Amino acid sequence: MSTQSEGALVDALEMTQIRWHSRGGQGGMTASQLLGQAAFEDGKQATAFSFYGAERRGAPLNSYNRIADQPIKLYSRVSSPDMVVVLDESLVDIQDVTAGLDEDGIVVINTTNPDIVDHDGPVIAVDATSIALDYDLSVDGTPLVNTPILGAVARTGAADIDTVAGVIEAEFGEANMKAAREAYENATEV
Repeated sequence: MSTQSEGALVDALEMTQIRWHSRGGQGGMTASQLLGQAAFEDGKQATAFSFYGAERRGAPLNSYNRIADQPIKLYSRVSSPDMVVVLDESLVDIQDVTAGLDEDGIVVINTTNPDIVDHDGPVIAVDATSIALDYDLSVDGTPLVNTPILGAVARTGAADIDTVAGVIEAEFGEANMKAAREAYENATEV
């Protein structure tokens, strides 16, 4: 499907498209699935999928969501996102994380330095790494930032924070849910 026809379909459905940038092992794929589940529980239609090859821990990968009020019949990668979520700020140096993002599109990023992203539109920054470490959310010493970043994503209205927190708690327990709520409270828009 061409980008032009994809855009027309998205506009017709009033769909929110989200592209996630993460590294293998950070939980980006899981975060997109949890967001899809939360949006579904909020009464929306949602898809969640990832695109990767023979990835390994630490390799860059992309995941995607589409959220709409009507059934979604578009299953391609998201090339013109309404929102970009970046779980690892080092990806900004090796990928064009804002490619295809409109001027008014939203960037949600795990960082203490939101100026690292070259974007004139809204940027929501949260130190998801510190929050993950505070709640002892790590594997082999690597902070799992996916549940905290979902709290920051909830600040955009993609899904209700109470629904997001409930989905996270059901899947991963109280510490992850509290980390998401803390990120929701501490995320700042610049």
